[in-house]
Amino acid sequence: MKAKMIFTLVMIYGIVITGCKQKEGKVEIEEVKIDLLNDEFSEAKQEVKLTMDSIAQSVKDGDLDKLISFHAYSPKFTEFKNGEVRNNGEENEKYERGVFGSVTEVLKFDMNDMKIAVYDNVANVTLHSDFHLKFGEDLAIINEQMSLLFLKTDNGWRIVHEHHSPLNKPEE
Repeated sequence: MKAKMIFTLVMIYGIVITGCKQKEGKVEIEEVKIDLLNDEFSEAKQEVKLTMDSIAQSVKDGDLDKLISFHAYSPKFTEFKNGEVRNNGEENEKYERGVFGSVTEVLKFDMNDMKIAVYDNVANVTLHSDFHLKFGEDLAIINEQMSLLFLKTDNGWRIVHEHHSPLNKPEE
């Protein structure tokens, strides 16, 4: 029994050693380095941009289920808006369905100065909104600073955090 165990360990050791590169008697293991702070992640950045375009289109189309599908609601989901305390995914969904479900016409849905920063499977999107939405005869103009934190999931890029705050107009 002891001999079988020693033989098995020697075999495993041999397999491990032959799987590594040898150079001048030294074992080297190849290492892939990702610079999370400086790599552009261009392909992922384009995917996030397409996701943002799809989010805007879902609002313009009044497709609430599509809009909600871009969120990854879980116990970790958070949102800040209107200077209120943090809320969760359930409150976010209720709010978005209530607001965007009441929009009768989208006159303007501009996402200005958008910056997409990708960190492998996490992306931070910041922008200034210029939304002109009609609620019946009432016009609402929404100028905010927005941050959306995305996580790459099996279903694509999904929002895991939102932060909305008023955008101050520059003095003229």
